[in-house]
Amino acid sequence: MTSTRRVAGISSGLVATCALVLAGATPASAATWTLEHTPGHPQRICLDPGEGWPSTYFLVPLHGTWSTTINAGISDLPPGSYSNGGTIYPSDVDEGDGQYIGFVHVSIAPAPVGDHVATLWASDGTETQTVPVMISFGQDCYPWD
Repeated sequence: MTSTRRVAGISSGLVATCALVLAGATPASAATWTLEHTPGHPQRICLDPGEGWPSTYFLVPLHGTWSTTINAGISDLPPGSYSNGGTIYPSDVDEGDGQYIGFVHVSIAPAPVGDHVATLWASDGTETQTVPVMISFGQDCYPWD
């Protein structure tokens, strides 16, 4: 009787260990898409000091494939600003090269001179990826002006 219990206990332990190893080795969702940006050169909007922009867009450059809807938005905006976000559907992606550029609506409120770093995010409901975007308030704030 004791050996039967011992075998049952060992078997149960092995089954539980295998289940944990398999669960740990297979993530719930491995994203096959990437929110892209050029390092050192975030997207940038340049506005005159004290002026806002009531309706504009940031780009959402995605690369890869996805089978669920990807929602995108902007956070960390200047006070009084907001974003209606954006949605990218699996059917939107070009199957040839796996690249797609979506859009995120943003309304930027007036702010004093200076740079404001906001966060562009994209989420498939399981994974969220982010990149910085720049909102600059100043005269001639683009280096090529």
